[in-house]
Amino acid sequence: MHELGMCEAIVDAAVREARGRRVRGLRVRVGGHAVDPGVVEQGFRMAAAGTVAQDAALDLVVEPLTARCGGCGAESPVTDAARLVACPRCGGVDVEVAGHDDVVVESITLDGAGRGGS
Repeated sequence: MHELGMCEAIVDAAVREARGRRVRGLRVRVGGHAVDPGVVEQGFRMAAAGTVAQDAALDLVVEPLTARCGGCGAESPVTDAARLVACPRCGGVDVEVAGHDDVVVESITLDGAGRGGS
């Protein structure tokens, strides 16, 4: 998934939920996507600029897919495309991938003040 598009969707969800209150923090779980946390943080800052989520802390939890080799039984996190096609232990190509590939905003911490408050 393209990080900036993902970040824009996260900010949109937070802004809708905030209903004018300042967003202090978000916890977001990303499954299955090979994302660089630094790139996501930067994309989030860009997408949140000028919104009630502008200064929010982002707690990003990345859960990579898991690859299991049918030949040797090894299981390993999918950290790059090569692990989708070949086992890093034995080189076998009987690889099955498991895990979820969604993005979930698990929690949003809001300011206690009403609309327009800080």
